[in-house]
Amino acid sequence: MAPRTDPAFAPNPHSLRGLAQDLALCRRCPLYANATQVVPGEGSRAPLMLVGEQPGNDEDLAGRPFVGPAGKLLNQALAEAGIARDKTFVTNAVKHFKFIPRGKRRLHQRPSAEELALCRWWLELETKLVAPVLIVALGASAARSVFGRPVTVGKVRGQILEAGGTKAMATIHPSFLLRMPDPDARRREYAALVKDLVTARVHLPA
Repeated sequence: MAPRTDPAFAPNPHSLRGLAQDLALCRRCPLYANATQVVPGEGSRAPLMLVGEQPGNDEDLAGRPFVGPAGKLLNQALAEAGIARDKTFVTNAVKHFKFIPRGKRRLHQRPSAEELALCRWWLELETKLVAPVLIVALGASAARSVFGRPVTVGKVRGQILEAGGTKAMATIHPSFLLRMPDPDARRREYAALVKDLVTARVHLPA
């Protein structure tokens, strides 16, 4: 199958492996042009699905989600909350890295509403194939994609809501912690993230 260059590209994969193969051909938005590769979700059918914003520099190079500093922080928070990462499905709202070059560095850029909307189609396919009991959106962009509308994370954080017939909640993205200059504030926000993940764990099957 040759890559398509329009937003109408809409295969119907019947497995997560098939979905990852189709994602590699996706040209629904222009982000593929500068990214190293697509970054599909990782895991299998799982009760908990974690959704971030988009791959970062490390994820773009590795082709795997949450392998950089934010991913390491997420792994630590999951462990403290009593959740094994290998028992979750981890993905992003947008599957290609959006950035602007600054010398040898590539600076993260937030995906637009249109890019989130075009890639939401893939997230819905992933959700159908993973069949999670609960989805946790990490950050505002992920929450917008999960809930299909703009969401103020601070107002709904930690609450069990509903998205497309599946339980869902929103919390901060771990990269937010990495940008906080105040160590005390960072510790408080990290503890709150762990608390949110504990809330998520309580709503999962025993």
